[in-house]
Amino acid sequence: MGDRDIFEGLPPPSAPAPAPVPATAPLAAAKEASTVPPPPPLKSALKRRSSPESRPEGVASGKRLRFKTTTDASETQVIQAMEKITSHINNPTKFSKASKLAIQLIQAGSVKPATSDCFFAILEAAMSSPTACNAVSVRADYHALFSAAQGADVFFSKKQRNQLAAWTIRAVVANDLYTDDSFVFSKATGRMKEAISNLPIASKDEDMKETAIEKQEADVPDITSITTSSGNENEESDPFGLDSLIPSSRTSKKDERSKEKKINEEEEATMLFLKSQRAALMLCLEIAARRYKTPWCQTSIDILVKHAFDNRVRFTANQRDAIEKLWVSIHEQQTRRKQGKSVSGKLDVNGFELLQQKYANEKISIRHSVGGSGDRQAQQWLG
Repeated sequence: MGDRDIFEGLPPPSAPAPAPVPATAPLAAAKEASTVPPPPPLKSALKRRSSPESRPEGVASGKRLRFKTTTDASETQVIQAMEKITSHINNPTKFSKASKLAIQLIQAGSVKPATSDCFFAILEAAMSSPTACNAVSVRADYHALFSAAQGADVFFSKKQRNQLAAWTIRAVVANDLYTDDSFVFSKATGRMKEAISNLPIASKDEDMKETAIEKQEADVPDITSITTSSGNENEESDPFGLDSLIPSSRTSKKDERSKEKKINEEEEATMLFLKSQRAALMLCLEIAARRYKTPWCQTSIDILVKHAFDNRVRFTANQRDAIEKLWVSIHEQQTRRKQGKSVSGKLDVNGFELLQQKYANEKISIRHSVGGSGDRQAQQWLG
């Protein structure tokens, strides 16, 4: 027995047991894990940040690349541009583009005392045909141009401002009368009434003076012949040049003639302005009268034509006759409307009145639909 193994019959030895872990070990492991940096986030192919290599050279980060969109034009360049616009603006096919360029000059402040005459030449070329501004294709462009030109009239002379006022009636007020907006139409008729009230009373011989001015415009005198004749007269009247040494009334008479000439020129300019203004207002009256068939225009037109009729003394003889005929026509149509008939001759009734006439003889039952056996008529609920 002494030779037998003392461990015979016992199971084989197992793996050694792990050593005991102290209580502070989990805290140390957590602290060590917190110091490890997180993995870098995944970058999307569609949302990548712009790298310094992708930026244009000389552009700092966080700044946008801006381009200069305006240039400072010299006075000579502005005048050349105005002359080019003047040569094209009287062409209806090019008016839209030319007028927009002219408006840009106003907005850029290019209309100044030195360039005002050149810009006025643009407006004059645009109104070379007085009726062109009312064509359907260019109404809006004319309206925009002459509305913008009101902001540049401070640089115009008195004669130019008067002419612009007459053109504005044709290009702005007359085109507003074609609108479908009742507020714009009413405002246009109000401006016409104000312009008519500001006209002076026409004199009896004004028609004759206007005819004389038209004849003067047709017969332009030769400046060369006038200069030559005036030089000969001076030589014959003062062959020895003594008038400058001897005081006489010749100089005072010459000054008086120059003053009279200046006064006559101013009177002629005023008459031309009044003539063009009256013609523009007559055009507006004709446009308004053609819109009398539109129901919501009728009240404004009635008031406008009545105002023109009451102030017809401010127009010339031919214009007074036209205003009287227009007032008679409008007054007749107004009377027909008050009698219950419209301009077309049909009964002028609204939708409610039509329904009232339709269901006036229909029988309506309280418990059944319209057309039942009840004896209540539609008048009781239609009024």
